[in-house]
Amino acid sequence: MATRGKDRQTREQRERARAYQARVALHERQVRRRTRDNVLGVVVGLVVIAGAIGAQTAYFVAGPGAPAPSPSPSAPATEAPASPSGAPSTTP
Repeated sequence: MATRGKDRQTREQRERARAYQARVALHERQVRRRTRDNVLGVVVGLVVIAGAIGAQTAYFVAGPGAPAPSPSPSAPATEAPASPSGAPSTTP
């Protein structure tokens, strides 16, 4: 009967060791998955930020948000403006 108790103890030790190894393996997989998820999240975040910056730049440089070109100050005036009252202008 002494061997029967020893067999049970050995079996329980093997079961505990197997359960421990399973928990360790699970923990290692979770750590690798979390690391992968964090790296993926950072990369996706950077791509989204770069896309937003690119879209804003394109909109304000070439799109409808671009400032209208103003006439250069060196352009000669072709004709004097008419007076608002309709009277003839006194400019020579």
